[in-house]
Amino acid sequence: MASLPVLDDEKLKLVQDLEIEMMSDMYNRMTSACHRKCIPPKYSEPELGKGESICLDRCIAKYLDVHEKIGKKLTQLSMQEESFLKGKIGEQSKV
Repeated sequence: MASLPVLDDEKLKLVQDLEIEMMSDMYNRMTSACHRKCIPPKYSEPELGKGESICLDRCIAKYLDVHEKIGKKLTQLSMQEESFLKGKIGEQSKV
């Protein structure tokens, strides 16, 4: 597995802030999408109904599953690109 680069405190803080921002954005998008899909715009009761609760559970599970799969695929593509670039650099240094 590829080793992570060593980051100074300033870069580490930037990476942490970016991660928080990305997770916050994902949460807000998920909340908005699942609310729009599962809860009717006109509320008839103050509490969630059973159907609404089930719909929200499934929607959130699917959203998180897709988010995880996309993250894994992006990581895989990034590692492949890194390996490709290292190979190209190795070829150029031999010439």
